[in-house]
Amino acid sequence: MSGNNKPKFAMYWAAGCGGCEISVLNIHEKILEVDANFQLAFWPVAMDSKVKDVEALPDGDILLTLFNGSIRNSENEEMAHLLRRKSALLVAFGSCACEGGIPGLANFSSAKSVFDTAYHTISTDNPEGIHPQPEYVVKEGTLHIPQFYPVLKSLDQVVPVDYYMPGCPPEPTQIAAVVDLVVNVLQGKAELPPKGVTIGAGNSTVCDECKRKRNVKTIKKFVRIQDVERIDPELCLLEQGIPCNGPATRSGCGALCPSAGAQCIGCYGPAEGVIDFGARLITAFASVIDSTDPDEISIILDGIPDPAGQFYRFSLAKSLLRAGKPAWLNANGK
Repeated sequence: MSGNNKPKFAMYWAAGCGGCEISVLNIHEKILEVDANFQLAFWPVAMDSKVKDVEALPDGDILLTLFNGSIRNSENEEMAHLLRRKSALLVAFGSCACEGGIPGLANFSSAKSVFDTAYHTISTDNPEGIHPQPEYVVKEGTLHIPQFYPVLKSLDQVVPVDYYMPGCPPEPTQIAAVVDLVVNVLQGKAELPPKGVTIGAGNSTVCDECKRKRNVKTIKKFVRIQDVERIDPELCLLEQGIPCNGPATRSGCGALCPSAGAQCIGCYGPAEGVIDFGARLITAFASVIDSTDPDEISIILDGIPDPAGQFYRFSLAKSLLRAGKPAWLNANGK
């Protein structure tokens, strides 16, 4: 394929840290296969791209779009709808697009609280108490900036998604495997998987990938990893009282964190069949506590220092909980 005959590829960065953009470059020379097989139609972080050029394309003209980041404001939502119309295949790329990600933890707070923290805390010099406004009139005219939404959403809560590729960010080996798959599909050597499935990841849990030894777990208390004087390099972290999210997290990362002596934090999202990540994890933690006394079990679970961050670090926006009361009241105009 050459020139304009090549299928089009796009990538967009919404509400997220940008790590997913870097992860694509981390596939090293494999990126040359993307260039060889695709025409880059829209990738603002890597090329001079204009939204108006995307708007001018026929609907469905972009074969593949990797959309990373969640939906936090009106611009994110507008781009999600635009790229959905223009793309034959839209992939939720990374934890934020798939589940809302770490930015979704702000759903526990109201928009006012988020702005107060950003514009009135010690790190910000803002004596006039100015907050961002969707419209602001100056002598040259009216300036417009994206409207901040009270509740953050995952990509598929706004538009239909064809495939999900989790990770914070997705691992380069997994991205490379997906690139190989798409290239083989273009060359007629393979078929695309059924729509709606998770690609670039496994169908089991991180625990199944982890090489640490697992025995009968008898936990009497949970501890912060930094408070453990010596971490056994071979024993399951959860058996050492370190809250590890491996039992509920989808495989595919190769259990990199537990292998390095750090607990899994759940960035690959819920394992296959898990409806709510936090609920599944609470069940897993409760099942390994060495007690049958409900009051003692409650006390031991209370020893987890940051329950919200532990159970919903990446998945709050996509969970059954979705948001805290302040955000919901704000979203309903109360």
